[in-house]
Amino acid sequence: MARLVVVSNRVPVPSAKGGTAAAGGLAVALEAALRSHGGLWFGWSGKTSTDREIEWLEIRDFGNVTYAVADLNRRDVDEYYTGFANRALWPLCHYRLDLTDFSRKDMAGYFRVNRSFARLLAPLIRPDDLVWVHDYHLIPLAAELRHMGVKNRIGYFHHIPWPPADVLSTLPVADTIMRGLAAYDLVGFQTSYDVENFTGCMVREGFGRALGNGWFESYGHRFQAGAFPIGIDTESFVEMAVEGAKNPIVKRTRESLHDCDLVIGVDRLDYSKGIGQRIEAFSRFCEMSPSAKGQVTLLQITPKSRSDVPEYATMQRDVAELTGRVNGALGDVDWTPIRYVNKTMNRNALAGLYRIAKAGLVTPLRDGMNLVAKEYIAAQDPNDPGVLVLSRFAGAARELDGALIVNPYDIEATANAIGRAISMPVEARRERFQSMFPKIRDHDVSWWCRTFLDALSQDESAIPTEAVRLLK
Repeated sequence: MARLVVVSNRVPVPSAKGGTAAAGGLAVALEAALRSHGGLWFGWSGKTSTDREIEWLEIRDFGNVTYAVADLNRRDVDEYYTGFANRALWPLCHYRLDLTDFSRKDMAGYFRVNRSFARLLAPLIRPDDLVWVHDYHLIPLAAELRHMGVKNRIGYFHHIPWPPADVLSTLPVADTIMRGLAAYDLVGFQTSYDVENFTGCMVREGFGRALGNGWFESYGHRFQAGAFPIGIDTESFVEMAVEGAKNPIVKRTRESLHDCDLVIGVDRLDYSKGIGQRIEAFSRFCEMSPSAKGQVTLLQITPKSRSDVPEYATMQRDVAELTGRVNGALGDVDWTPIRYVNKTMNRNALAGLYRIAKAGLVTPLRDGMNLVAKEYIAAQDPNDPGVLVLSRFAGAARELDGALIVNPYDIEATANAIGRAISMPVEARRERFQSMFPKIRDHDVSWWCRTFLDALSQDESAIPTEAVRLLK
């Protein structure tokens, strides 16, 4: 079996005592994939240095995984990460042209850091390695590795939405971004909708030709694109949720509710997550349902994110103010409608909180997949499951058909869905749970990893016969 080399923007290196650094959904999924496959994980340490250039790597082994990380200097972080990646590519991919801030200085820093990463990574790659690059921070990496003579099969997975051609074309360097993707052998997306958008960008804008069966020819290179919906470590999360009932945070929460129904939302603080619209929908639900007063509480867990990006600092203030207004208008001395927690919660506690929640609110305005939706389903008691209220604009909505699907921009409809979830009979809740759980069980993170890597291992002999004829 070929060794796996995973490349991601941030690498959570385990501690010497064996613990794992705090990680989001992407990092947790990659860690599980590497543990089952073995190999090398390369990327940014998350630390800043005073060095003028990225000159050295810290390399550490834990079990069958080698971690190789580099520090970035302040200029790199400002231009590559905070700048082009998170003020240009991130809002663009989430259809937020109003927040897309393009700077040629930031763009230059983005490509400079990718070039430096390629220079450090290339000597570590063995001839038969499979290289798997993750997410929008690293789109140019394959092209840089190719320039350095790396011939290995290189795959790329895009964890966030891919925009349609009219949105992508507003980026002044759209052609360079598409050229970077064309240097990969396999480009993976979360849903077929994203693949359709990518095909439109490639063909309509004249960047390449579609050859059939997901194959493309672009900038002199043939590659494949497809949908590979990411999963969670379902079995492990089920066990964690059962054990989570004993977690002190979960116990205190249950006791403090005094038989109130709990509705839960868990999101990183980001404008794509629709947190403001969700709070307004919950407020509207309370206004429309007098019986909800003192009987239903929303727990919104929202760790801070990218606080050095101005748009995020503004949003943090706006959400806190909105929560305060709703609690002030609707709350009472013995009931707080919304409990707003602005810090990270450990996964054991989260799993336990999901399990005791009567409804889970996952209502992003746009999301590639959203693993919280799958974690909420995995955490439920099969005999008395909660109900998932899910945005139609989350990739998870393509799979989790037992959820109550809502348009998060429609505040009143979302409020009605909350009421429906809270009052749903247990038989209907079980039926919905039973339609979704087998999907997240069978299509877990190991399935995702295996499916992508099997496709990456294919070569051009897999191109359809008709496509081969067209290329001659």
